[in-house]
Amino acid sequence: MSKKSKPLACISLDLDNQWSYMKIHGDEGWDQYPSYFDIFIPHVLDILDELDLKITFFIVGKDTEREENRRYLKMIVDRGHEVGNHSYHHESWLQTYSPEQIEQEIIRAEEGIRQATGKTPKGFRGPGFSWSIDLLRVLEQRGYLFDASTLPTYLGPLARKYYFWKSDLSKEEKKARKELFGKFSEGFRSLKPYHWDLGNGKKIMEIPVTTMPVFKFPFHLSYLLYLSNFSIALMKIYLWLAISLCKITRTPISFLLHPLDIIGGDKIEALSFFPGMNLATKRKVKVFKYVLYQLKRNFSLNSMNGFSELYSQRNLKTRTVKKQ
Repeated sequence: MSKKSKPLACISLDLDNQWSYMKIHGDEGWDQYPSYFDIFIPHVLDILDELDLKITFFIVGKDTEREENRRYLKMIVDRGHEVGNHSYHHESWLQTYSPEQIEQEIIRAEEGIRQATGKTPKGFRGPGFSWSIDLLRVLEQRGYLFDASTLPTYLGPLARKYYFWKSDLSKEEKKARKELFGKFSEGFRSLKPYHWDLGNGKKIMEIPVTTMPVFKFPFHLSYLLYLSNFSIALMKIYLWLAISLCKITRTPISFLLHPLDIIGGDKIEALSFFPGMNLATKRKVKVFKYVLYQLKRNFSLNSMNGFSELYSQRNLKTRTVKKQ
């Protein structure tokens, strides 16, 4: 099958730093903003070069403050990859912010990313899949091509309970994160890209993180690694089923990566407590390469900006958004 005839897919990585994992886990010392960029970024860029793959990195604005971080963030664009906006403070209750606070989050992150990389982000993903109508309006006003914050799955409340169970968060912190990973109703959202209708003729594209068509089960690398812990064969069958359903339903894939999907506790000991970090880096990289090879066989893989431009050439369904 030629690349032109293959269905579209895009790959992105939420570049959550060491401190953000410590923060969501409720660990002391996160506010010193420890970083693993010196280990992770060269590691993942070398793997992506080997795969001949260009992706989109969603960057947290706070990480652009330090010179030692900026050096590695610049490597991302120097190696031909795109950058996106992942908010400034990486707080999963972004949807509770006022319009003014949201605008400041977007602008501060945007400016920091531009100064660090030389590129202005044109796509956004909310931390913890957080989004709101006010956020979408700010993005549209600032000329963003797309939002990528929705995760259409029914399992959000279960994921949230598991996360709270594994964390050391206080009752107040859990209350602030009460909408993390979304509601059960998120499962009814479309898997295919569409436009949000923001009124007055304004709109913005939404590129949902792909879940398995029909069942809406997770279909990102973190979940595939989780399955591989039980059985590699099970993971391969699950991957085959997800790819097959995407092709049958003509669902383009937006495939999500996180740093801890590609590196283990043997490389970043400070996060060895985190779920999945018991797997060695070598094992994770092997699974990652297998998954990407399968996606590459079946889909034309793109960065998210490139995907949005290609998909914009088609007739997209416009969804009316009621004020919430």
